[in-house]
Amino acid sequence: MSDSDKNQPPGYEPPKVWRWDADIGGEWSSINRPISGATREHPLPIGKHPLQLYSLGTPNGVKVTIMLEELLALGHEGAEYDAWLINIGKGDQFGSGFVEINPNSKIPALADHSTSPVTRVFESGSILFYLAEKFDAFFPKEHYRRTQTMNWLMWQMGSAPFVGGGFGHFYAYAPFKIEYAIDRYAMETKRQLHLLDTHLADNEYLAGDLYTIADMAVWPWYGSLMNDAYNAAKFLSVHEYTNVQRWEKLIADRDAVKRGRMVNKGIGPLEEQLLERHAPNDFIDNTEDKVQARGGKRL
Repeated sequence: MSDSDKNQPPGYEPPKVWRWDADIGGEWSSINRPISGATREHPLPIGKHPLQLYSLGTPNGVKVTIMLEELLALGHEGAEYDAWLINIGKGDQFGSGFVEINPNSKIPALADHSTSPVTRVFESGSILFYLAEKFDAFFPKEHYRRTQTMNWLMWQMGSAPFVGGGFGHFYAYAPFKIEYAIDRYAMETKRQLHLLDTHLADNEYLAGDLYTIADMAVWPWYGSLMNDAYNAAKFLSVHEYTNVQRWEKLIADRDAVKRGRMVNKGIGPLEEQLLERHAPNDFIDNTEDKVQARGGKRL
């Protein structure tokens, strides 16, 4: 057996020059492409609030809606927002309006209309940092704790792709199972969980005894792993990480987090889905079970 016979598929050798095959396979192959930019003209809606969020209830999207709901819970009226659903499965992120805010065509994207010109913010970590500075909240002033917060925020931004794009992709979404890829990213995912578990053994939150944007960034990704993301809780033995379990529940029990994780959510029980959010009473009046019961009408 030659070395190439061990490849996947057997006999595969990388070409001298890679060429794009639109039918590469996998759950997200229809929207992945090797170029950037808009594919069609499609302006974005604009609501009545200064903050306009264009997102989806994925871990990256949930970070921002949690932050906005936490700010509102603190009494920051300027944090009122309209949240519009971006359906990445249909390619909404490649519309001209979305690309104007985020040339990288990834959710979430935020437009702050309280400034002139409008401030466009993309990348979830950047949005969290922008909002924390704008409202002077969830971002410690003390140099040491501020740095700790940024350390863990940047850790999440650099580490989560190994979980989602690495482990999640090869374990749950790839067109066929590759033992080497799954083992490689499972090992890295467990290393990250162990790192969090070790740190949280001596810290209530990621920045010590303060709840910050670092927790809001890390929780949607690693909290979801603790709750069987990719149907992999048993595979990853997440029960081993008892300190992460304690921290995960601490965050999950916050009222603002419960609201934030509903916004722009299009999966799960209908009563937990709020496809669009424009006012606080939407959580009562416009969950998807009630919207569908009214024949699609929002109040």
